[in-house]
Amino acid sequence: MLSEKIAALVQYGMDTGLTPACEKIYTTNLLLDLFHEDDYEEPAKIPSEPLEDILKGLLDEACRRELIPDSIAYRDLFDTRMMNCLLPRPSQVQREFEERYQRSPQEATDYFYRFSQDSDYIRRYRVSKDQKWKTATEYGEIDITINLSKPEKDPKAIAAARNAKTGAYPKCQLCMENEGYAGRIDHPARENHRIIPITIYNSRWGFQYSPYVYYNEHCIVFNGEHTPMKIDRAAFTKLFDFVRQFPHYFLGSNADLPIVGGSILSHDHFQGGNYTFAMAKAPIEQHVTLPGYEDVEAGIVKWPLSVLRIRHKDEKRLIDLATHVLAVWRDYTDEDAFIYAYTDGEPHNTITPIARKTGDSFELDLTLRNNITTEEHPLGVYHPHANLHHIKKENIGLIEVMGLAVLPARLKDEMALLKEYILAGKDPASDETIAKHAAWVSEFLPAYPSITEENIEEILQNEIGKVFVKVLEDAGVYKCTKEGREAFLKFIESL
Repeated sequence: MLSEKIAALVQYGMDTGLTPACEKIYTTNLLLDLFHEDDYEEPAKIPSEPLEDILKGLLDEACRRELIPDSIAYRDLFDTRMMNCLLPRPSQVQREFEERYQRSPQEATDYFYRFSQDSDYIRRYRVSKDQKWKTATEYGEIDITINLSKPEKDPKAIAAARNAKTGAYPKCQLCMENEGYAGRIDHPARENHRIIPITIYNSRWGFQYSPYVYYNEHCIVFNGEHTPMKIDRAAFTKLFDFVRQFPHYFLGSNADLPIVGGSILSHDHFQGGNYTFAMAKAPIEQHVTLPGYEDVEAGIVKWPLSVLRIRHKDEKRLIDLATHVLAVWRDYTDEDAFIYAYTDGEPHNTITPIARKTGDSFELDLTLRNNITTEEHPLGVYHPHANLHHIKKENIGLIEVMGLAVLPARLKDEMALLKEYILAGKDPASDETIAKHAAWVSEFLPAYPSITEENIEEILQNEIGKVFVKVLEDAGVYKCTKEGREAFLKFIESL
């Protein structure tokens, strides 16, 4: 059985172009060594199986031989080692990328995206489990996903991590040192990971894809040094340095303050990709003219968050204007609109920027953010409010700002149970797992005179989408009301 599975994996490597045919024997021997196996018999017929099944068979054998405990964390560490046996060295991947880039940036990214999937760094079979749909709203079609591709930690891994010595290498999951790293219980294996070096802001940066690909070609562009995120003139310059090199990709940054920032503020990085979000499609609702920048097209975007869009053929004009907007916003206070730049010396105002190229012009969306908290809203005034936490409690980062809800995996089972209760006419409040959704359900049920097995899925998806719109509206520092627009224009006049 081991010989068959190894042969199938090597054949997969050759079929996908990861492994040259001339390296068949070499790759087979590398895999045999992982299993501490000295013998091998070439099977008469190599079974044709999906990669997930091939790896499962090999992992089951590794557990049977007591090479690893039978736990998803240890299995992930081991299958990454196996996949690395099939792969070219980093320099070979970089050379192939560069050769293709000389022909076309898109050809280069097409190659690298496919490679990152074929190598199982992006686990297609897990990503495909994510539940995804679109919801039509007054702001356009927004994207919803229930994230199921990140494996839940099992009890064995949790116990092992508790007893393991905490490592400080790599410093975080975005460091260059992750390339080829074998991983440990509290840090993912990255032996099958390859990074493309690029030059941004005259310094060394890395280009890779997110292993969880929340949207098409979801890439991460990160500083070669472990240095904190900061939104400033340099950040705007870095965004356009990348967009000039890869004009078919957008690139954006999380904000640089807690609550309104991303999950990793300790390492300077951006996220981008080849996808058009609802925010990018949203029109300018009200054009404005900014003194000294009359040549720059500017306006308030029709979007639940507070977005100033600026557009010009010369990205340097956008960098200059964005720097000015940021400087004014950092110190801007409007008590009537509950905008406070500082409380007790703590800064609250920052920006979530997104850069892209549209036709022959460059475009920059500047999303105004504020992370002030109060007793009523201890997690943030411009953060999902408590009545929405049953669906979304986590920070509203770059991806959500653009119109993609990344919702917790718990919702899959909760929605399945909720369907049963609604169809049976039972009260969700009677079950502790879904009691948190009871008030929400009682609000929307009257709008649907007939709820059946056939339409309940669509109804729940639609209502979750409506909740996410409210989440985004909560995150907007200026609301989409007459008073909100007047307050937004008041800030713009201060520019």
